[in-house]
Amino acid sequence: MYLCPVEPSPAVESVFKPVSPPTTFEETVERLGTAIRLGLLPPASRLPPERDLAGLLRISRSTLRQALTTLVQSGHLVAIRGRSGGTFVSEDPPLAASPDHEPIDAEVRAVLDERVAIEVGATVLAVERRDERDVMRLEELVERMTGADAFEDYRRADMRFHVGIAEAAHSPRLVASMTEVQGFMGDLIARIAHPEEVLMRSNAQHRRLVALLHRRDARRSVHLIRQHIEGTEHILAGLLS
Repeated sequence: MYLCPVEPSPAVESVFKPVSPPTTFEETVERLGTAIRLGLLPPASRLPPERDLAGLLRISRSTLRQALTTLVQSGHLVAIRGRSGGTFVSEDPPLAASPDHEPIDAEVRAVLDERVAIEVGATVLAVERRDERDVMRLEELVERMTGADAFEDYRRADMRFHVGIAEAAHSPRLVASMTEVQGFMGDLIARIAHPEEVLMRSNAQHRRLVALLHRRDARRSVHLIRQHIEGTEHILAGLLS
């Protein structure tokens, strides 16, 4: 049976503080997913109404809906229609083993930090060195992700895309490093749900990055790949159990 709204407390209030741009969608997923996993939002409790919650987080209602849809698809939330409906924490959500559990531990953080260094560096060099064939290969991989019917197909094209950025940098050592770090990322990503909303937003960033590489826009390319990586980190933090 689903319960009344979440009881207020300082910890719960921190869950509903404003979210910072530009990764508002991903940070909202992380914030709510982590609160559910740690039990700050108890099983079967009801979230605030959509309009109120969007106001508390200071995000648009469309962004909030996308985040809530992601958490419904991952099993953290349940959406119930009707007069007594709303958005509720699942009766059996993914929970942390203990209140002190941190999904992003030191080993995982080391991998994520390594990814930042490799991906940003590869992007800088790809802007400078890419040729038309590199751009065409990346465009093909974006289309392959768009048309993927299964997550496994999407993820293979996704990993190949990021390796393709290193290839566009024309640095064999960077290609080897990117391949290694993508293998580690594959192990992490395999541990979480793969909501369609997350995949669509991620691939939209891929498409924008290819356009920026084509224009040789180094500043925006670096900003976008950093935002892309940060978004992945938020999703992992919110959905890892």
